[in-house]
Amino acid sequence: MYRLRQSLQAYHPIVLTLILGHGLSRIATSMSLPFLALYLANTTDMNPVMIGVVAGAGPLAGTFGGFFGGALSDRLGRRAIMFTALCLWVVVFLGFSVAHRPVLFLLLNFTNGLCRSWFEPVTQALMADLTAPERRFRVFSMRYLAANIGVAVGPLLGAWLGTGTGPLPFLITGVIFFVYGVVLYVLFLTFGIRRIEGAPKANVTIASAWGVIRQDRALRLFLLGAIVVGIAYCQMTVTLSQFVEDSFKQGVRLFATLMSVNAVTVVTLQIPISRWAERVEPIRLIHAGNVMFAAGLIGFGVSGHWFGFVVSMIVFTIGEILNYPAGTLLLDRLAPEGLRGTYYGAQSFGNFGHFIGPLAGGFVLDSYGGTTMFVVMGIVALCASYFYAAGRRRLQAR
Repeated sequence: MYRLRQSLQAYHPIVLTLILGHGLSRIATSMSLPFLALYLANTTDMNPVMIGVVAGAGPLAGTFGGFFGGALSDRLGRRAIMFTALCLWVVVFLGFSVAHRPVLFLLLNFTNGLCRSWFEPVTQALMADLTAPERRFRVFSMRYLAANIGVAVGPLLGAWLGTGTGPLPFLITGVIFFVYGVVLYVLFLTFGIRRIEGAPKANVTIASAWGVIRQDRALRLFLLGAIVVGIAYCQMTVTLSQFVEDSFKQGVRLFATLMSVNAVTVVTLQIPISRWAERVEPIRLIHAGNVMFAAGLIGFGVSGHWFGFVVSMIVFTIGEILNYPAGTLLLDRLAPEGLRGTYYGAQSFGNFGHFIGPLAGGFVLDSYGGTTMFVVMGIVALCASYFYAAGRRRLQAR
């Protein structure tokens, strides 16, 4: 206990609060948003196409919203963007609980996507602001661990609360975001966030930030790599569920088991792997993660038994543990001082891969079958390393 307390004291209290808050907010959103389609089907007369449009509005807004939120945080300060997002989030989830018209649900989920794309990059930038460079990988790893714990716990709470049939989980989620905002506000007053984040950078505008992004070829190559990884990664949920449901008598049960394996693997291995990974260059971790992604995806395609799928999921999840925190750290090293929020916000462009992935994976699955689809996506994951390697060469030449 003493060692744990001593270890935590090495980090700023606001950083620890943001990590804990990230986990709690993921619990809240995971007990409500994954069941949004079911809630809409049970409580409105919306058809499946309209429900799909509403569900897709959030990720679509998040793809582009992160850049604008990050750039504005460099201009106006982290605090302004964070609290704007938190206040809007409270309104969004309270709105979900009382709305009835399709256009309102569409607007609410679009706003939810914007809030997430604003809040998460800005909190990452603030955590980096408050953490010594040599400790940032561990901070990003702890944040990622907290998110996975939240995603593992949230759906179970949602099922217990009757998500999909009533508004209670959305109300609770809104209350959690309100409490989170109050706690952060008190901490910011206590530690003087104005002094921490410094004066707003009046010379940073959306246009100038976009100009920096457009001229930074290394960043563009890293974002292309993230998009390609996203195309491959999202097959783990979207097409895997369809594949196992069609291939096994108890396919839904197998898929639920694999999701639990994913969460348990992250919770079990995140900390020991991150301690080892602190001594390794981020680009090497990304390459290793892409290899593990490819091995896991190909394993899904050739496995004929539950055991093979479980092993493949463990391998795939290790790739996840290696790749995503390392990608954040690589971006941190690339970002110029004063534009860290802009660069973290630019990460959201990588979400475009999660838009392309289900379309591409579904097409190959329908046309050529699951084995071919997963092998192809494994090769796609390996191709992402080409863009990361090219970006690293650009960064070294700078």
